[in-house]
Amino acid sequence: MSNNIGEKIKELRSAKKMTLKDLSEMTDLSIGFLSQVERGLTALAITSLEKIARALEVDLSYFFPIKKKSSDLVVRSYERELFQIENGQFLHYHLSNDFENKDLLPRVIELLPNPDDNRTLDQYQHEGEEFIYVLEGIFTLIINGEKYELFPGDTAHFDSNNIHNWANFTSKTTKVIVVNTPNGFKEH
Repeated sequence: MSNNIGEKIKELRSAKKMTLKDLSEMTDLSIGFLSQVERGLTALAITSLEKIARALEVDLSYFFPIKKKSSDLVVRSYERELFQIENGQFLHYHLSNDFENKDLLPRVIELLPNPDDNRTLDQYQHEGEEFIYVLEGIFTLIINGEKYELFPGDTAHFDSNNIHNWANFTSKTTKVIVVNTPNGFKEH
């Protein structure tokens, strides 16, 4: 299995006996563009990759390498790996190695643009605490039905037993640091 996204798309498409034309019709992306993606000649927006993943009947995370286990104390910025894509809207990156053995779960989360602020958001409630630091963009936090807009440098720290969610209702990517307890990945 290849680590290159374009090669993975081609492998899946071929395995499903789909032509570029078939994939183009299912995704509304041009044949020429898809051909360039498969050959690694052009970059691919996450929204386009999401369309391709849906057409090929795989989860978006299929296209990203699995995090290598490491007990290194330091995680270099160039070593940080994407570990989860949620609803095609949130990209999660671990800020810690060996996170299965830690009490805290620190992450950088990129919230992709989604200016439709009339949509209904799922609400979450769980044990623990959450701390959020806004790095860039405008971050909307909803706690117990009350909406807060946070800007770069702003923070929020709350009990996760409160009903909550967050969103990016702007036309630009928002980036935040989120630290949770308890760490849901911790091995007991």
